[in-house]
Amino acid sequence: MGSLHFLRPDPAGLRVPTVTEAPPGREAPIMVPGDHAVLGGPIDGPFPPGTALAAFGLGCFWGAEKRFWQVPGVVSMAVGYAGGVTPNPTYPEVCTGMTGHAEVVRVAYDPSRVSYDDLLRIFWESHDPTQGMRQGNDVGTQYRSTILVADDEQLRAAEASRDAYQIRLRAAGYGAITTEIRAAGAFYLAEDYHQQYLEKVPDGYDCAHGTGVSCPVGLAVPPAG
Repeated sequence: MGSLHFLRPDPAGLRVPTVTEAPPGREAPIMVPGDHAVLGGPIDGPFPPGTALAAFGLGCFWGAEKRFWQVPGVVSMAVGYAGGVTPNPTYPEVCTGMTGHAEVVRVAYDPSRVSYDDLLRIFWESHDPTQGMRQGNDVGTQYRSTILVADDEQLRAAEASRDAYQIRLRAAGYGAITTEIRAAGAFYLAEDYHQQYLEKVPDGYDCAHGTGVSCPVGLAVPPAG
């Protein structure tokens, strides 16, 4: 398919488009998955028995991926596009704001070595979840904060961590968390040059920066005050 240009659904590109507004995409994946340049395992499986999956969007996926591949117990990772409507989108299509997708990191992890709560803590502390459709200077729907849950257990953990972190953030002077928490749908691998970008380009743009506010996880929501 040749280069296409799509009008954003609003001038700032800050609204997720409808199915009829989105580009059609394509049936075939845009890349052939290989091995992770840092962790060594295949980025798209098969993974060892017992491996669990988690998916997070916290702005540009370059820095986000690096935060997670440094965690003991993470088996493999991939960066891609999720949460929208266009199948197998390209990066230029995602950048139009018209696919509805966020830039997402998919984490394959060993639950006996690292818990989902621990991954949630890294997620919250690695970005500012109060910024809506942006992270810092990166503005658009693709940079929104999102947690894509695999099951009810992940949903409960994600919502509990959000509620607990909201209390900490408000105490530090931040506003309401805008993070989207939704069931994980299709995950589409991003182009090869995006995979492990900061390993391939060590001095490349790393946009993953948190608020400096620590996140309590694995606990009931603490009482206010």
